[in-house]
Amino acid sequence: MNNSKKKWIIPCIGIVCLALGLFGITAARNVAIAESASAGDQMQYAVRLIAVLMGFIAIIWPFVSKLGAKKTDTRTLTLAAMFAALCYIGFTFFKIDIPVGSEKTAFHLGNVFCVLAALFIGGFWGGMAGSIGMTIADLTTGYITSAPKTFLLKLCIGLIVGFMAHKVFQLNQEHDKRYITVAAVISSAAGMAFNVVGDPLVGYFYKLYVLGIPQEIANAWAKMGAVTTLVNAIVAVVCASVFYLALRPALKRTGVLQINQTK
Repeated sequence: MNNSKKKWIIPCIGIVCLALGLFGITAARNVAIAESASAGDQMQYAVRLIAVLMGFIAIIWPFVSKLGAKKTDTRTLTLAAMFAALCYIGFTFFKIDIPVGSEKTAFHLGNVFCVLAALFIGGFWGGMAGSIGMTIADLTTGYITSAPKTFLLKLCIGLIVGFMAHKVFQLNQEHDKRYITVAAVISSAAGMAFNVVGDPLVGYFYKLYVLGIPQEIANAWAKMGAVTTLVNAIVAVVCASVFYLALRPALKRTGVLQINQTK
């Protein structure tokens, strides 16, 4: 199969996912947002929304994968799987829940590993690691209805961090320690700055219109969410930068991280 045909396989799969997700989604929403909705009803609606998002991403794959993405090889996929597991652990086991009416938000460490993944393996696969790891965490820790929002926002964080790190600062090349430090901090901060604005804003409209949450609860959640998101962002920038600077030399020596020599 030639390359021109191969590049259309993933978009075609995306169309199928999009169609399957949209089929019956209105009925699933009505059941999921009802007062008598069970966790299974909410799960079904969330999975449909995630399928729609995955389908859309797959359709625009030829464009999205260029934003800070590294070559898709066994090493990259293995690291992406590892970081997805770390994102899951960072949210599931290192979080403090903050109830807000019928909703809740949390202080957590999941974003640390999403940012770190993007610094090491690029924006797309780093973002997918964060999306998959933290979406599964949402689905299994009482944040079922937030899972689709998480999937989208964590991917965006990864794309932004990866673009800054690998396209703007060229961290896949050899640089002095000061340059690497500045690049890692700025790249991490760029992704987290997006999340500080995007999470409360997208979350407000998502809860209001997609989940049918009353406006007063959505308002309260957005305000509290802005606080937790800011704290999470600061922690993520500091921790991810420190971890990156500490791990980069070791991973380079072992060959796990490939650094190109500058000309």
